[in-house]
Amino acid sequence: MKKDHPMPAFLIPWQARQHIRSVLEYPARRAARKKLALIRRAAHLSVGFGGVLDEGRPVHGGAVKLLPLLEAFGGNEREFGILYAVSSSQPGFAADLFARCRRCGIPIVWNQNGVGYPAWAGSESERHNRPMRTLRAMADHVIYQSEFCRVSADKFLGPCGVPSEILFNPVDLDVFVPVREKRFSGSPLRLLAAGTHGTRDRVASALEALGELRAGGIEAVLTVAGRFQWADGERDIARETARLGLQDFVRRVARFSQSDAPALYRAHDLLVHPKYMDPCPTVVLEAMASGLPVVGSRSGGMPEMVPPDCGVLIDTPQDWDNRHTPPGSELAAAVAALLPDLPEFSLAARRNAEARFDVGNWIEAHARIFRGLMGS
Repeated sequence: MKKDHPMPAFLIPWQARQHIRSVLEYPARRAARKKLALIRRAAHLSVGFGGVLDEGRPVHGGAVKLLPLLEAFGGNEREFGILYAVSSSQPGFAADLFARCRRCGIPIVWNQNGVGYPAWAGSESERHNRPMRTLRAMADHVIYQSEFCRVSADKFLGPCGVPSEILFNPVDLDVFVPVREKRFSGSPLRLLAAGTHGTRDRVASALEALGELRAGGIEAVLTVAGRFQWADGERDIARETARLGLQDFVRRVARFSQSDAPALYRAHDLLVHPKYMDPCPTVVLEAMASGLPVVGSRSGGMPEMVPPDCGVLIDTPQDWDNRHTPPGSELAAAVAALLPDLPEFSLAARRNAEARFDVGNWIEAHARIFRGLMGS
């Protein structure tokens, strides 16, 4: 497939930009260090998040999973017993924060999501990887969001001797619930493609799948929910939708909040997630908890999370240099293949979420890790 890097091209190498950024950030860094000097170790179990959950700051992306930890263990950014940080939502001046915590004897837990690699980040890969490499090595315990996250981190960040384990992202099973007595016999089939859409190909593939299904006599509609991260994405996809003659069958939801998500899932029958090498997509876990089977790419962390009775994954090569997004024709064939057993797939998806992704079990695992690090 044609290589299509989402990262913008810059004339100035990232190393030079990093130096310029460091100079410009010096006043803010100096002020941050004064605040860091106030940090103290708490004797009791409480968690600090490096200001990522400061009041008034919007919570999204990787930071969302911090909210159940805050509720379970409390938080105080001046005095805490554990520092918890997520690679995809790093605190400001994180290396300084980690160094201060190490001086204070505060254990650090690092939650590792994906890394930078050429198929995704192109020449900017090391800009993403360099801080993660440093911070992961400073941690006392590393949580990988999937085995794929561990493998890719070892490949691009290097081996790491820090104690670690795999914990998939959590889902609140009391919030993300299926529609009671869900009906699949009515028309049309309601497809959902949701998340932050970093590249055009994953959206274009879902649109092509919709067109293939309708051409094959399956009455289907598609909702595309979430931001487009490439330039002029809205007009681009609007033009592609018109080119395929699908304007009347595609609904666009440009933004949705975490509180909007449960109703969004319940309004659909199936999740289409063709993103290539997705490390641990929470949208997939939430969809399964909501009773939606998944059609997507057999790459990244997807094979670990979506067993055969919960959806259909399309084989792709593992290629760190190029993306291999499943074409729309293969997505459509996968959707059509599971339609006769859609109710059974829906029930299995919910059971899978209950058995493996419950937020309560995730919190208990963290409590075990935290107590071990604090010696209690």
